[in-house]
Order: sequence, then structure tokens, then C-alpha cells
Amino acid sequence: MNIGQAARRTGLSAKMIRYYESIGLLKPATRSESGYRLYGQDDLHSLTFIKRSRDLGFSLEEVAKLLTLWQDRQRASADVKALASEHIADLNRRIEELVSLRDTLSELVAHCQGDDRPDCPILKDLAAGCCH
Repeated sequence: MNIGQAARRTGLSAKMIRYYESIGLLKPATRSESGYRLYGQDDLHSLTFIKRSRDLGFSLEEVAKLLTLWQDRQRASADVKALASEHIADLNRRIEELVSLRDTLSELVAHCQGDDRPDCPILKDLAAGCCH
């Protein structure tokens, strides 16, 4: 199938498929006589794997490691679990950071009168880090 068909089947854009190929996540596509990329079932499985991994928040570097593990039938599942566990720890750190940001902004919004006066604690807090 061509790149457009592969894109529709996997939910990825043709641009992302070309990008994944250019960075080595996806093996180079075979080409038709006229130079068009052609994809088979193995390519679709790899693209679906990449998309699902990215949907779960894995970085491109992590996806590359997961792909290597997935393709290695001799690998230990402990290696996969360790990588996924590291990702969970990273997600938890990011969630904590986002909760802190939300709480800080909520506090600022609660102290803002939101009226016609120019005084605004939100802007004062943002400007507090500025150098004068």
C-alpha cells in the first residue's frame, strides 16, 4: 500500500510516517518503480506500535528502545517492565509539577478581583521574576 493508505490505516499522517522513517524508527520503505513508498503488513504493525507507544507518552528514544525489545524475541520481559516503570515514574513527576502549577494559578485567580480596576495579582506575580 502507498503512504496515504498506510496513514489512514494507522491513524498517522504521511508526514509523521516519513519522519519516523528518517530518524530510523521505521525501516526504509520499499519503493515502486516510480519511486513511491510502499508499505506491507509488517510496516503497519510497526507504525501501529509506534503510534500506541507515543499515545502512551513515551519519548521517541523510549519508543526506539521498545521497538528493539518488541522485535527481539529473546528479550526478557523484565527489560520491558523496567522501561515502562521508569516512564510511570516520569509521568508521576510531571503530574506533580502540573498539579503544583494548577494550584499556584488557582490561588492567583482566587485573589484577583476580576473587575475594572488595573490591579491584578496574577500579573504582579508574573512580573515578580522580572529584573528591573
